[in-house]
Amino acid sequence: MNLKYKKYDHISFDLWLTIIKSNPEFKSKRNQLFKDFFNIESSIVEVSQKIRYFDLLCNKINEKTGLNIDTFEIYYLILSSLDVNIEVIDTNVLTDFYLKTEELFLEYKPQLLFENIKELFEEIKNNGTTMNILSNTAFIKGTTLRKILNHYEIDKYFLFQIYSDECEFSKPNNSIFDLVYQQVNKNKKTDKSKILHVGDNSVADFNGAKSFGFDAHLIQ
Repeated sequence: MNLKYKKYDHISFDLWLTIIKSNPEFKSKRNQLFKDFFNIESSIVEVSQKIRYFDLLCNKINEKTGLNIDTFEIYYLILSSLDVNIEVIDTNVLTDFYLKTEELFLEYKPQLLFENIKELFEEIKNNGTTMNILSNTAFIKGTTLRKILNHYEIDKYFLFQIYSDECEFSKPNNSIFDLVYQQVNKNKKTDKSKILHVGDNSVADFNGAKSFGFDAHLIQ
């Protein structure tokens, strides 16, 4: 990651496709788990297509509204589209499924996007620049993503972590960037222009940060 950071007091990082990327085996195994757990009669191809469709749709809705569609709401949308009677599936069942999904996720962990990411974080830290994570979520909650950062021993570099499922706002909503700004200023007083947000999404990360008054760097 070629990042010019020395003029900033603080850097906010997106997570997916900025610091980590999906394990190539996880999604197919998650899709099969979804089919088996809920006893879905549709083929695995159709189940996979529906999961992908609602993943993209809900992400787009979150970007448009700036709010956050809950993981369980996404589950219900997928199940209903596959002709599963959601009247008989309560949230306790969905919690059980999420826990099994988390087990699978931690078995087939996301991978670090850049080999030298720890070295970069160390350099930024030594420069006196603080950092945070700011990530939209969908199928994987912030509580689980924290475990991944802990596994790779990079959570120690971040002053705080903000996830859309926990604050109920999504990028590019100004409200979620304001949460970053408030947290940074609890640690040190600085101007918005001295905060850089780094991410891969031109709408959520780049335009969102710029609209709020942060500087932005787009990962290509």
